[in-house]
Amino acid sequence: MSDIRAAAADDFDPTEQAEEAPSVPLVDDADDVAREHALRVGLDEYELDDEDAALLGDDWDPDGDDSEHEVLPVLAVVGRPNVGKSTLVNRILGRREAVVEDKPGVTRDRVSYPAEWAGRRFTLVDTGGWEVDVAGIEARVAEQAEVAISLADAVLFVVDATVGPTATDERVVKLLRRSGKPVVLCANKVDGPRAEADAAQLWSLGLGEPHAISALHGRGTGDLLDAAMSALPRVSAHGEARPGGPRRVALVGRPNVGKSSLLNKVLGENRVVVDDIAGTTRDPVDELVELRGVPWWFVDTAGIRRRVHQTSGADFYASLRTQAAIEKAEVAVVLLDASAPLTEQDIRVVQQVVDAGRALVIAYNKWDLMDEDRRPYLEREIERELVQIQWAPRVNVSAKTGWHTDRLVPALTRSLESWDMRIPTGKLNSFLGELVAAHPHPLRGGKQPRILFATQASTKPPRFVIFATGFIEAQYRRFIERRLRETFGFEGSPISISVRVREKRKR
Repeated sequence: MSDIRAAAADDFDPTEQAEEAPSVPLVDDADDVAREHALRVGLDEYELDDEDAALLGDDWDPDGDDSEHEVLPVLAVVGRPNVGKSTLVNRILGRREAVVEDKPGVTRDRVSYPAEWAGRRFTLVDTGGWEVDVAGIEARVAEQAEVAISLADAVLFVVDATVGPTATDERVVKLLRRSGKPVVLCANKVDGPRAEADAAQLWSLGLGEPHAISALHGRGTGDLLDAAMSALPRVSAHGEARPGGPRRVALVGRPNVGKSSLLNKVLGENRVVVDDIAGTTRDPVDELVELRGVPWWFVDTAGIRRRVHQTSGADFYASLRTQAAIEKAEVAVVLLDASAPLTEQDIRVVQQVVDAGRALVIAYNKWDLMDEDRRPYLEREIERELVQIQWAPRVNVSAKTGWHTDRLVPALTRSLESWDMRIPTGKLNSFLGELVAAHPHPLRGGKQPRILFATQASTKPPRFVIFATGFIEAQYRRFIERRLRETFGFEGSPISISVRVREKRKR
């Protein structure tokens, strides 16, 4: 069952009989500034770590967030096949981003992800398994791993501690020494204290202390990342800033919903192959499109058939490339077939975009094939299946005839503006103060958590951090999200709300 539908069942809503929240302008006034200052001073009484101090002391650039254009140091994860590199990458990212399967050779391309640890941002590169004396695609995978090493500022070398050092591992060590890059040795699959002795064998590789971890369970990954941050230089010699220019739009959906037809229609030419057979598109196709005088990068992607781990062969790698295309995009247009009932697959595609933190527009395609009898059923399906993403702009189009395709640009613009939006800290705390006063958090165990301070940590997508004296339940966080949307907008953008529980300093 999708998260979108599962979350609807237990939403906390203390406002069913309350009046609507008043609209609040995005301008700090003197009262908001005074409130922010008072709350910041009040935080001095609580135990805060270095990361909290960095977050609270970070000055925001009112002209925009330039973090996307910052040159970040590059940390490459390398090793032979099936040692758990992609599992470790997912653990570092805090989400299931890289495809993982219990067989060697799943990862082939080198894939870059923005990552953060202890307040430091860096680029994390996942690579395919490195092997010697191989031919065909395995040789090209090994070449890509070597390229990743050459373009990295530091290397995380992953070894299977349960197997011990192999001849292939020793060949990788020689490659790493020739590169001259700082190397952190990771002994993976150490799931308990009994396996610590297996990790000690890796001292023989001559790369220093092997950091024993379990990427699957998270054991020891914090210490490993601390060591990696020590090895990673502050100034990158190989990182590249993300180029500015046109915004990137990914066209996604299940097979045969009309993604390629829509790209051809907005281009005004047959740029990509279109066929009635589902799954015609395999590789993402980038194309520069000018709409209403504004350039956009449109990316046509392969249809997402099923869950990635249930696919195989070309479908598997097409799904992998589609995931990468969503990650690289800024806004995704999810195409749904308006003439057919919504499926579990459609819901999963929408959830994939939300999980990636991308701005969202939902396009109901094939509107020319929908009769009047179908319309009320469609509205009920949307109300039932997509209840948690009513914030996404909706566009009804026909890629075949071009009907209403001109409405895509306003919807894309609104979603991206919300994705880039930042609420002033004073205004945010005034909003939360009024909200909590009118609708306090429910009592749990005789205690009521108190919200101390809130700040917007980042944009793209908007991410809010709340400091509180106790745990804020998921239902109440969703209630805060709904009121944020009612008050400030955020149409077309997912919102992330995290809570940091802090206790008072001991006297």
